[in-house]
Amino acid sequence: MRLLLVILPLFAFILNIFGLMRMIPLYFTIPLLFATIYITVYSFQNKKQFKGFKKEWDRSIS
Repeated sequence: MRLLLVILPLFAFILNIFGLMRMIPLYFTIPLLFATIYITVYSFQNKKQFKGFKKEWDRSIS
């Protein structure tokens, strides 16, 4: 999964280079590049987030 999150922004960056050369429309490549970078950064930051301690009565319910 992490490998895919590294490859997708690189692929979107290459598409954006093609867009800057006017081979692909920029209105397609720029949002794609932004979305892939956003998803990659969000997923790498969200992995090790502290979610708090479970209370004793929560353990008995689950």
